[in-house]
Amino acid sequence: MGVPSKKATKKATQKATQKPKNVKRAAAQAALRTFALSLPETREEFPWGDRVIKVKKKVFVFLGRQETTDEFGLSVKLPSSGMMALALPFVEPTGYGLGKAGWVTARFGAGDAIPVPMLRAWIDESYRAVAPKKLVAALDEPSARRQPAARPRSATR
Repeated sequence: MGVPSKKATKKATQKATQKPKNVKRAAAQAALRTFALSLPETREEFPWGDRVIKVKKKVFVFLGRQETTDEFGLSVKLPSSGMMALALPFVEPTGYGLGKAGWVTARFGAGDAIPVPMLRAWIDESYRAVAPKKLVAALDEPSARRQPAARPRSATR
């Protein structure tokens, strides 16, 4: 075997010293975002630097900042299961007075398991609490869910 070049050594050193990405966190975040956007008449916006999903101009899930971090959190409105959710160690009332209106925030550290099925159920409950009744009624119809819309193309070609 030959001696590795300086370039190969430098590249290997940089790769070894990089902070490892939390693939589980990223996959969970992507799955929850995709699920939220599959609900009728939803869209994604970034007010205050936070990723939020809205239905008819009303936020039903906060998915946090876009910064690269090992932590993950989300906030949802849980009028039915909020009290049970608050019994969990990773859940607290949402700040800015939203906790009084039934909003909860779940936070997960770098090594924490993220319970995606439970969080999907919470996103569904939050959507049903915030969305207009017409959309909630249509939610149980087989064709109600949609795939997230592709990014719009620019007007110029």
